[in-house]
Amino acid sequence: MFDHDNNEGYHIRKHEKLPIYRKAQEISTLVRTLLKGAETDDLEVLEEGEEDQEFLAYLFENKKQDMISNALMIPAKIARAENGEFYDLRMENAAIIRVAAKDLLIDASGLQLAGFKDIEYLNLLRIEVEEFRVLFAEWVLNFDQENYLIDRWGLFNPAGVNYDDPDDDIPFLPDDLLDL
Repeated sequence: MFDHDNNEGYHIRKHEKLPIYRKAQEISTLVRTLLKGAETDDLEVLEEGEEDQEFLAYLFENKKQDMISNALMIPAKIARAENGEFYDLRMENAAIIRVAAKDLLIDASGLQLAGFKDIEYLNLLRIEVEEFRVLFAEWVLNFDQENYLIDRWGLFNPAGVNYDDPDDDIPFLPDDLLDL
């Protein structure tokens, strides 16, 4: 048993204290709760043919799995970004987080299209993702642009740094690790 008061044997990682991480955890819990027990039998299907119903059931199951994957990915990538020091690696994780959050909204619309009845929960998810978006934008602004490795693919370099710049201009070189 851990003693939370004096932290003996209990360690809260830095990212777990961040508002963005806590919001990501809330979204993950909301998605799992929202979809727990939701079955294709519960869909509100209008008078359509059997083929249409099969497609909607397929869409529903597919969107359910996508939502769960995206909801779990977001806090994991926040943790990964917080454990990385370099701007380019943090931005790479941030890009994945952004895609996952946007996909949650697209998937929610897909569930609604498939006939998911509990639309008020989907609307709650949309509100939570919007709150997350604001926290996300503020979080990314705090990434240290002076601490980077050159992204030779050219996607995640700080402003003014090009993919083909020489390594001698950056504040940290991978070879410096060998000197430790």
